[in-house]
Amino acid sequence: MTADKDGMRGICAGGSRDTSMISIRHLCKEYPGVTPLRDVSVEIKKGEVISIIGPSGTGKSTLLRCINLLETPTKGEITVGGVVTTDKKCKVNLVRRKMGMVFQSFNLFAHKTIIENIMMGQVDLLLRSRQEAYDRGMELLRTIGLADKALAYPDELSGGQKQRAAIARTVAMEPEIILFDEPTSALDPTMVGEVLSVIRGLAGQGMTMMIVTHEMKFARDVSTRIFYMDEGGIYEDGTPEQIFEHPKRERTRIFIRQLKVLHVENLTRGFDFPAFMTQLEEFGRKQQLSQRQIYTMQLAVEEALMLKLLPAAGEAGKMDISVDVEYSEREELVQMRFSYSGPSFHPFGSEEDLSGRMIKGISKKMEHKYADGVNHFVISI
Repeated sequence: MTADKDGMRGICAGGSRDTSMISIRHLCKEYPGVTPLRDVSVEIKKGEVISIIGPSGTGKSTLLRCINLLETPTKGEITVGGVVTTDKKCKVNLVRRKMGMVFQSFNLFAHKTIIENIMMGQVDLLLRSRQEAYDRGMELLRTIGLADKALAYPDELSGGQKQRAAIARTVAMEPEIILFDEPTSALDPTMVGEVLSVIRGLAGQGMTMMIVTHEMKFARDVSTRIFYMDEGGIYEDGTPEQIFEHPKRERTRIFIRQLKVLHVENLTRGFDFPAFMTQLEEFGRKQQLSQRQIYTMQLAVEEALMLKLLPAAGEAGKMDISVDVEYSEREELVQMRFSYSGPSFHPFGSEEDLSGRMIKGISKKMEHKYADGVNHFVISI
């Protein structure tokens, strides 16, 4: 960087000596008819990796854009590295050099090669020579496995490769903080892992990061801290274990349970089977299950529901059937619970049944219970 920290403190009037990397006090952001951020106050320390989760429309991306002043806060104060960035006299472009931002849409220059994209900011803003910028760019591309794409144009890369290149461009600017705004949301599911791997590597190097993400397993694995956003602010703030295993507040508990459980009820012979298969696949990908585990879940539904329970419901009259799919990250176990009314009925009661043998072969455990007129058939995968 071209300016040291003491120099940066002089950029804005009112610069403080706060020890936090980022300090936010009473931040509010209003738009016509909606207020995504009502009163946010929080401190972020050097080296913290913070994942920001929550339902859509709860201000997650707005928070990042306010920190980087891509959105102007309506009220409140933001301090970055001791600099009050919300002060009207602040030279925002100089402060932004301390923060890198990675967007979901990559934002690479289509008319320049990948290495040129990475070199531009280094030459124009860090005043490095073209050779220095090239050497640093190639070093980063080798680290992320894209050295052979240095002379390619963005349109010649996959979505995952474009996002890795965008991250390399950000890291080349040597920021003290990187903000990630849903970096995998525009990617095909098969490409998500390669991008998350790069971010995980940055976390391992002690980089201060804030990540808006819907990848919950990644958030739990990589973060030192989780912000769950709801009701116009940071509704709950805690460690990954606290938020995912022992949330203290009601909305957090509801959100986390919905992440871990797929519930479908009132299944009949005419239900949309292909749509349910798609739901299973999406659920599995959110939990970062392997393709084999997803296929096993789909096979279990096909064998248990389509070949056994729905035909039995048709023969015996009305049978209320529901399915709950629950994933336990701690035990790395998927449980599929089929609940249905009527007399006691084990769908795979016969040892000679081919479907039963298939289910037994793909599952860790299979059990049937009957109580109060309701059957519970559980497959553990």
